[in-house]
Amino acid sequence: MVTRLPGSVGISELTVYDWEAADGLCGGAPHMHLVCSEAYVVIGGAGSVQTLTTSGFADTPLHPGDVVWFTPGTIHRLVNGGGLRLVVLMQNSGLPEAGDAVFTFPAPVLADPHAYRAAAALTGDGAAAARRRRDLALEGFLALREGGLREFHIAAHCLKSDLLDAWWIRWRDGPLAAAAATGLQLERLKAGDLSHLGHGEVSRLERPEHQLFGMCGRLHTYPVPDPPTRPLRGAPGSPHPHPPKELF
Repeated sequence: MVTRLPGSVGISELTVYDWEAADGLCGGAPHMHLVCSEAYVVIGGAGSVQTLTTSGFADTPLHPGDVVWFTPGTIHRLVNGGGLRLVVLMQNSGLPEAGDAVFTFPAPVLADPHAYRAAAALTGDGAAAARRRRDLALEGFLALREGGLREFHIAAHCLKSDLLDAWWIRWRDGPLAAAAATGLQLERLKAGDLSHLGHGEVSRLERPEHQLFGMCGRLHTYPVPDPPTRPLRGAPGSPHPHPPKELF
C-alpha cells in the first residue's frame, strides 16, 4: 500500500485558466476553504492571487519560484497573467476532495442548496460548464468586495454543515494519525527503540494521464492514498479532548 504524502498533504499540478472574465482578467473561480490551508509553488508563467478576508482585499503577484499560502477563510481567485502554472499543496489531504470549498456564488444561490449544487456541477461540456461556474463565482466575489463577508461565512457553513462529521473522520484517520505516528516514533526513540527505522520505504505517485477541470484551472490531481485500516496503537492521547461519540 502506498503511504500518504508527508504531513498528509494533497498535491496537484495546475494550469490556470486563460479565459477572460467580465472584469477583463483571465483566471479561475473565486472560492474559500473552511478548514484547509493551501499553498502555491509557482513553476511557470506569471499572474497573481486575489484574496479577500476580514482584513480586506489584496492582490499578491506570482512569479516562478514564489511560494504563497493562505489559511481557511481566505477567499481566493487566481489571475493568469500569461502561462501561469503551479504546484498546489493542500492541507488535510482528503478533505478538499470531500467538498471543503465554497464558491462565491451570489447570495440567492448560496441560500438554496439545490441551486448551489446545480451551479457548482460540471455537466455537459466540461470547459463550458467550468467557465459558467467561474463567471457566476466572480459575480458574487465582486459583490463581496463591497461587503457581506460575514453573511457569506454563515451561508458557507450552512451549505457544508451536514459534511462536518465525515470530515472529522477523514481528519482523524489522515492528518491526525500522521501526527500521532510521529509522536509515537519520538517516544520509541526516547526509549531506545529503533524498530521503525527498519521499515523505511519509497513510494511513488504516477502523474495522472488526464486533466480535470478544477476550480482555478486544468488539474493533474495526484491520487490520495487510503489511510491505514488498522488503528494506531501506542500513540499519545488525541489532541481532541471530546471527540463526537458517534464517530467511533
